[in-house]
Amino acid sequence: MSRGLRAGILGGGFMAQVHTRAIRDNGHDVVALASSSLESGTRTADELNIATVFSNWQELIASPDIDVVHICTPNAFHAEMAIEAARANKHIVCEKPIAVSYSQAVEMAFEVEKSGVGFAVPFAYRFYPIVRELRSRVQEGQAGPLHLIHGNYLQDWLADPEATNWRVDSVSGGRSRAFADIGTHWCDLMEFVSGDRITRLIANTSKAYEARGGREVGTEDIATIMFETQRGAAGTLTVSQVSLGRKNQLLIELSGSQASFTFNQERPDSMLIGGMTSSQIVTSGQETLSSGDARRLSQVPSGHPQGYQDAFNSFVADAYSGFLGDVRPGVPGLADGLRSAALVDAVLESAESGTWVDVVAQKQQNSTSLLPN
Repeated sequence: MSRGLRAGILGGGFMAQVHTRAIRDNGHDVVALASSSLESGTRTADELNIATVFSNWQELIASPDIDVVHICTPNAFHAEMAIEAARANKHIVCEKPIAVSYSQAVEMAFEVEKSGVGFAVPFAYRFYPIVRELRSRVQEGQAGPLHLIHGNYLQDWLADPEATNWRVDSVSGGRSRAFADIGTHWCDLMEFVSGDRITRLIANTSKAYEARGGREVGTEDIATIMFETQRGAAGTLTVSQVSLGRKNQLLIELSGSQASFTFNQERPDSMLIGGMTSSQIVTSGQETLSSGDARRLSQVPSGHPQGYQDAFNSFVADAYSGFLGDVRPGVPGLADGLRSAALVDAVLESAESGTWVDVVAQKQQNSTSLLPN
């Protein structure tokens, strides 16, 4: 890298901590933060040792001392902040969902594309070394043609009926919670690994509790989805934020004519390759990984685990390399954020209508050169 970039963080919650650690791990500077109030921002900045606190997000974006804006706020602010950052010629790292509707995401995407700034979305599970190994093997054809893709993303942080968060509010978080928050991670990882695309789906959403802390719940706790892919695979996905004992179990299994491949994010250093007469567990390490991209991301001696923060650090490393002109493979960008927004809208439409929804046709209603093929 020719020089370090200067980052500003919008938001003062948990993800601001994750982003800050990743930026610093890669030799860049976190120079400023803005949160929901000056008091909240000052408190977070003190905890993270960030020197400058702005009283509002507009001041941070306008600062000439910032090269990259990290948007870690409630979802309702993402599109507006990204548009302002693009107009200020700042690179953008925006948490997903990038907007609270697909139409809003398209509006934002045009502004970002027009500005020419870099844009990255933290689908950080792509950056586990074993995920890159799985992707390489599946796309080389080791599974054969895929006929079934299934899995789940399960959490329990909202299993208590009194537990709440801004994400529960459909104004702050958008009309979808469980699917938009974690189901999109599963879909992004599945499409990234398989090279395939969901073309149509039918979805059901439900709530474990109608109210939390005395307030009506406006977003889903659970989403169940059946889907079909462009290459003819059938699929199912279960998403839940109320499954006791599951902290972040993103599990994906791809079943083909030659083998099945299984990955579980709660055990991210291995994958299972299933066969008719025997199965194999492949672990992460320089001696076991055949993909050059996987070995590049494997940064510790074999037998030592790499976790979520390590994957996030690698995401930021590759995103910032791209901002500086050295584009790395597999960095989720604007097209991936749009893809995610289209899937959220399709899930909500299907859940409301009780019918199959064609995701591709929905996307074509709003054309943009950034839409993934």
